[in-house]
Amino acid sequence: MEEIELFEQNPWWGNKGLIEEDYDIYKWKEKKYKWVPEIITEINLNPFCLHILFGPRQVGKTTLIKLLIRKLLETREPKSIFYFNCENVGDYKELLMILNMYLEFKKENSIKSAVILLDEITNPKEWYRAIKSLIDRGKLKDDVVILTGSSSIAIKKEVELFPGRRGGGKDFMIYPLSFRSFLRVVDEEIMQKIPCLLKIEDLDKMVSKAMVFMERLDRHLKDYMRYGGFPLSVVNLHKDKEEAKRTYLSWIKNAILKSERSDTIAKQIIKILVESLQSDLSWEGVSKKIEIKSPKTVASYVELLKSMFAVNVLYNIDVSGRRIRFGRNKKIHFRDPLLLEIFEEWCLTKPKNEQSAIAESLVVEHLSRMFLEKVFFWRNGHEIDAIILDKKGVYGFEVKWSEKTESKGLNQLRKFVTITKKEYSRKPLKVPLSVFLSLFEV
Repeated sequence: MEEIELFEQNPWWGNKGLIEEDYDIYKWKEKKYKWVPEIITEINLNPFCLHILFGPRQVGKTTLIKLLIRKLLETREPKSIFYFNCENVGDYKELLMILNMYLEFKKENSIKSAVILLDEITNPKEWYRAIKSLIDRGKLKDDVVILTGSSSIAIKKEVELFPGRRGGGKDFMIYPLSFRSFLRVVDEEIMQKIPCLLKIEDLDKMVSKAMVFMERLDRHLKDYMRYGGFPLSVVNLHKDKEEAKRTYLSWIKNAILKSERSDTIAKQIIKILVESLQSDLSWEGVSKKIEIKSPKTVASYVELLKSMFAVNVLYNIDVSGRRIRFGRNKKIHFRDPLLLEIFEEWCLTKPKNEQSAIAESLVVEHLSRMFLEKVFFWRNGHEIDAIILDKKGVYGFEVKWSEKTESKGLNQLRKFVTITKKEYSRKPLKVPLSVFLSLFEV
């Protein structure tokens, strides 16, 4: 590793205006729709902090980092901002050498505190050993360290390797854009007028305030259900999205192979998941339809897809006893409409009712982001698509993708909500999907 590479990756050290010529910034500026992640304003920049930003590939982590650098250059000494893309770094020894080179450069330039941004940190083998070593020796006590990683950081539980070494640092999960974030990109004016749902018990009141915008929200929802929330797809809205689909499918295949799984087996399982959307299933049932007749294999592949942020897995819940029925059938939802389209084309299949399936999956995804690990489903005679276990009660949500709907809840629920295509009523509470999704700041 030559020291010149540090200068090549940090051209703003010589002229801070060169950040505008950075390729990621250049690509961002030329797009019609510009995504500015809210996380930028949430990152604590008071040392010491070790922040970890993780999420699926191509979700916009590098663009976020470059936009943060652009913002930091407005107020900081350029040499106090160190960026390095670790994609071609072999192991922790090489990473440690790079960091020591910058720390020496920092000392020579009388820089007391720096912001160190390491992109694609999971590529170097045993990368965490370099970071832990410097933290334990006090070499980073005056700095803010920001790491970005893909799904492997979650798969391998590497976030958990820094007990007591994070300072004021936090984990930031970067998802594809929620519908509200999508609105912020394509129609910020309307997004500013729609209230944000902070407590689920306030849903009725928030819905009534947002209903006046339903027609406009419906138009945007049509695009969101078609293009999804991955930035590469969003910025190409109404244009050719084939590049986005090729990019994300390549990421998916690589992640499967890197985890030492078979993409052929993954394809067989994903095909069944697509065809089973809106239906519950068992690992045993899936295993009977693939060449490897092993429920454990199916479970391991679904867990991989979950750790790659590709699917949500909902467990059956006993509402009366508030017990999770792990042994019962599960429901699988794809976390973004673009992922579903990619898998449909890869596996040459479709769900029975595609628009209804997308609608239900979007409801589950937005609820799952707001209520981490608290979203389930219920089935006993009839089914409720999403059950939320909250401290103040149990809430049920049913998606009905038809012009006229009937509501059928449970007595044990504090509130039951029917999510509809366009229908609205207060009692029983029926909420159009576009209005419902627009309230979630997730």
